[in-house]
Amino acid sequence: MPESPEVQALADFLDARITGHTVVDTDLVEFRAPKTRSRPLTDVTGRRISAVGRHGKHLDLALEGAHLVVSLGRHGWARWSEPGEHPDEQADPPALASLTVDDGGLLELTDAGSWVSLGLFVVDRPEEVSAIAKLGSDPADPAFTRDDFDRAVRGRRKQIKALLQEQESLAGIGNAYSDEILHAARISPLAHASALDDEALDRLFTATVGTVRDAFEARRGIPIDRLKEAKTAAMRVHGRTGEACPVCGGTVEDFRAGGTVAQYCPVCQA
Repeated sequence: MPESPEVQALADFLDARITGHTVVDTDLVEFRAPKTRSRPLTDVTGRRISAVGRHGKHLDLALEGAHLVVSLGRHGWARWSEPGEHPDEQADPPALASLTVDDGGLLELTDAGSWVSLGLFVVDRPEEVSAIAKLGSDPADPAFTRDDFDRAVRGRRKQIKALLQEQESLAGIGNAYSDEILHAARISPLAHASALDDEALDRLFTATVGTVRDAFEARRGIPIDRLKEAKTAAMRVHGRTGEACPVCGGTVEDFRAGGTVAQYCPVCQA
């Protein structure tokens, strides 16, 4: 699942290429992707793009008189063809929707899952998308403070692994980075937030801000077709089941909660 560091890198990549250009054509392959039935994807045709940004894990194309908000879900992503390039019609994953801008550049929105997780919203304001309206504070924001963190976490009677991924509490963190944060903080994913003492909360705050912001810097400038590879390579415990913990040498194990499979070091995070 794309998380805030990768979505920000995607937004920056697109902002440098399509801001200032006008959408001249759209194509919709998957009818289940649009979520605003009264405003179809074709409504962005003829509109100039003024900026590309991010809200949590959502991509936001700001246009004259509208926003195209893209929820990437579990498997959604984007593919870009420069002006004059011929897109590969057999490329995998398949494009579910696309936008062509006035210089011939082509933005394809893709989905690799067996079910459609990509969501498209044409709205006047991003906050009209309920998931954005409910977003909590973003640890990547320079204005994010310890007070913001404490309001989201301190005393909560909820498993800390789930809480870190709760977008209404902390925006932009998913399964992978929550694993990395908890490993850096030396906290078990089984722990409840209400059971964490001040020292553990100090470690968790430092790990949350540090992990997210370091990832933002590390992903900056990486081509969008290599971001998933870069993210995977940077993981210390997530996706490393059976491998040695880089800190203590213990064996990384799986942790299952509902339909989620996560990883942790049972030695470091006892």
